[in-house]
Amino acid sequence: MQKIIECVPNFSEGRDLEIIRQITAAIESVEGISLLNVDPGASTNRTVVTFAGNPEAAVEAAFRGIQKAAELIDMRKQQGAHPRMGATDVCPFIPVSNVSWEEAIACAQQLGQRVGNELKIPVYLYEKAAKDPSRSNLSIIRAGEYEGFFEKIKEAAWKPDFGPAVFNEKSGATVIGAREFLVAYNVNLNTRAVRRAASVAFDVRENGRVKTEDGMPNGKPVLDANGEPVRVPGMLKHVKAIGWYVEEYGMAQVSMNLTNLEETPLHAAFDACSEAANKRGLRVTGSEVVGMLPKKCLVEAGKYFLRKQKWSEGASEEELIDVAVRSMGLSELKPFDPKERIIEFKMESAAKKSLVKMDLRQFCNETLSDSPAPGGGSVAALMGALGVSLGGMVANLSAGKRGWEDKLPYFSDWAVKAQQLKDELLFLVDEDTAAFNKVMDAFALPKESAEEKTARSAAIQRANKYAAEIPLRVMETAFRSYELLAEMADKGNPASISDVGVGLLALRACIDGAALNVRINLAGLKDEKVKSSLQGKVQKITAESESEFKRITQIVESKLG
Repeated sequence: MQKIIECVPNFSEGRDLEIIRQITAAIESVEGISLLNVDPGASTNRTVVTFAGNPEAAVEAAFRGIQKAAELIDMRKQQGAHPRMGATDVCPFIPVSNVSWEEAIACAQQLGQRVGNELKIPVYLYEKAAKDPSRSNLSIIRAGEYEGFFEKIKEAAWKPDFGPAVFNEKSGATVIGAREFLVAYNVNLNTRAVRRAASVAFDVRENGRVKTEDGMPNGKPVLDANGEPVRVPGMLKHVKAIGWYVEEYGMAQVSMNLTNLEETPLHAAFDACSEAANKRGLRVTGSEVVGMLPKKCLVEAGKYFLRKQKWSEGASEEELIDVAVRSMGLSELKPFDPKERIIEFKMESAAKKSLVKMDLRQFCNETLSDSPAPGGGSVAALMGALGVSLGGMVANLSAGKRGWEDKLPYFSDWAVKAQQLKDELLFLVDEDTAAFNKVMDAFALPKESAEEKTARSAAIQRANKYAAEIPLRVMETAFRSYELLAEMADKGNPASISDVGVGLLALRACIDGAALNVRINLAGLKDEKVKSSLQGKVQKITAESESEFKRITQIVESKLG
């Protein structure tokens, strides 16, 4: 699946819009990068830029942005209300989708090395990328700010991780790292009282409240052995929260920062606020997300609320997101548009036209046209997606069957797996066409000089290998779908057995069709070792597919009568 990492560089310029435009233009010049948000502040004299892409593209885009900032921003003249130490003050990488912490840290290290070596700017690594745990906190690194760093950098303890140990007078220093995704999330209450909203905030935030002898908010604090106030921890880990009143909305809110979405997801914060509010005679009326968030936040929330309803979680991403938006009242104050607020959807809308976003007629027309792509590879992947979708449909129908309530978790789990397999195959519908285009691009490279011929030949080999690997991934993904259809044939709603049969035929056609596409792309490969390995995998999956097809067909036929 597509790897997406977010990068949020903070540049020490918030007033000159032309400088900001040139920096963001440098970032956007990298193919595969989506500029998500640009937030300049005049009083802080600082601009926060948010963009996303695959790890390699994100590192290149960040470097170009830092390079342009170093060219255009003179820290000797910079003044603003926000703490800062360089033209690019801080540049964190945040995993969004299918990117591990190891990959995010590698991005920070690669960027830091380039900035230090090529731009001669001192670089410090922070948060999860920090080499020295004592330098993981941004505020500790930045202490003394630009003006104080001329002396600070001379200390052995403050030798940069990359770049010269001499402060760059014009550009200052830069902090680069990898951190958790932070979501600013506000929960709406049916009160105008800040004090009551603050009470709910104290209930839920990790830091909780100070313990008092009489249990009253203004009572005498209980002290520990060191004379420090004893705190009663709140309900949620990794959550900071306050209560405030918003004039624009005419209501009080619990305003939270969620700094670890794995341990405390969005829906957990919503429910905790609801529980705390109810105990105080208040009611949560809705909530709002400030900025953008990863798709996973709302998909997981949708599953959570379906579980509470004792319903199958095997819904599409779109339906799960809709359930989450409605359950948490995310549109109470203003419409919540997933296409604008979810990072992955925002990137998709900025990308080239996707085959899977077409309607059926458009897809067929595009396939039928005189263009070689989309071709058999994309169509094979689509057949696989349709086959596994039928299996998932049977799982959902079985989960909702009256009298089968005790089987809900079993069928719900299979429906969730079906959604995952379907999404993988739909991704490969587009990726097969992208792989074909890579081959065409490689053949279009210049071949005048000996160096160009060598580079062109290597590019063609890489593209052909990738074009063979994509349909092989289609075969592997479709083959994993047989298990779902076998379970549905054996244990699913008997009234849907014909749907299992159709899904089975679609999966076999997918695997056999994808095998043809692997073979035709192998013809252009010169590396016999790679070719032999891929051929062996194709033969193995094809043989096992035929065996599974026959086995499950027997179950289907026996139930059809």
